Amino acid sequence: MEINLAINKHPISVSVDPATLLVELLREQLSFTGTHVGCDTSQCGACLVHFNGESVKSCTMLAVSADGGSVMTVEGLSVAGRANLHPMQQAFHENHGLQCGFCTPGMLMSAVDLVGRNPDPTETEVRGWLEGNLCRCTGYHNIVKSVIAGAAAMRDAK
Repeated sequence: MEINLAINKHPISVSVDPATLLVELLREQLSFTGTHVGCDTSQCGACLVHFNGESVKSCTMLAVSADGGSVMTVEGLSVAGRANLHPMQQAFHENHGLQCGFCTPGMLMSAVDLVGRNPDPTETEVRGWLEGNLCRCTGYHNIVKSVIAGAAAMRDAK
């Protein structure tokens, strides 16, 4: 089946099997490998992307469901590659919000969605929002600290 969508603001047309998951399309066909597959059960949040501006777990969404829509992956956050990190990416870097990095793309995408809805989240709100994202390396302290710092940087960037 031929579908048309925008990925990181770039329109594409691609043929997919109707049973293809969005995460499979992104990773295997289009090489957007920042979107991770962590659990295959929609529990970990490593596959999180933005679809039409909202966070979705791409391991539970069929690629054909994205037809006509817009997908933003973690690769689409930075302005012009690695030299210009998104404020949230920079905050994760500066506040040690990652360790192995496996959960980081999902955490970043979730955090950016949160701040888009609530530009000044409290620690409790951040922790509640990130409940669907699992990190097996940290105690979440630096991730939460990073999200709060990233929120401030995103407000300052406006």
